[in-house]
Amino acid sequence: MSDRSRKYDAVLCDLDGVLRHWPAMDEVERDHGFAAGAVLGAAFAPHRLQPAITGAVTDDQWRAAVVADLTASCGSADRAGAAVAAWSAMQPRVDQEVVDLLTRARRTTTLALLSNATTRLEQDLDRQGLAALADVVVNTARAGVAKPDPRIYRIAAERVGVAVERCLFVDDSLDNVLAAREVGMGAVHFRGVEDLRGALSAVFESRAARG
Repeated sequence: MSDRSRKYDAVLCDLDGVLRHWPAMDEVERDHGFAAGAVLGAAFAPHRLQPAITGAVTDDQWRAAVVADLTASCGSADRAGAAVAAWSAMQPRVDQEVVDLLTRARRTTTLALLSNATTRLEQDLDRQGLAALADVVVNTARAGVAKPDPRIYRIAAERVGVAVERCLFVDDSLDNVLAAREVGMGAVHFRGVEDLRGALSAVFESRAARG
């Protein structure tokens, strides 16, 4: 049975790259005298990112460490701090079409957001008007494990109270999608809103059939 024909009782949706999209950093980096990719390269280096998205360090500690790394490379704490402050103040674009599809899905099934995120996630969701979108928010920084670790999918399923095989997972990372399938979830690789629409069709149709 294909993922799109299975019946589901919960939808677990990734956040960044699906529901919201961050602007490019080129202008910020250029304005602060950094090469393209320097700030995000420091922030998302595995030894920096992994502790932040598994809760070993707070969001503030993570960003402070990024400032320190950039200072070491450029020799200016002021310039590094200003660049990280500008990056930290950026706001993502929320895809309203995705919001509408998830809102519709939530009328008939349980909806969770499952994000590799830092301890700032809840604050960001509130500021962006997304705090009430889902029934459950699974922040990996609170759970202590991050995608694609199989444990996070089982934790998310437990949080929504649904067996893993009755969960539909949506993510823009193929590695995360494949990991979800390994634990028994239905999973769809998001490359555009039509992928989400197609994935949710099984949810909409099965619920409509139940009347």
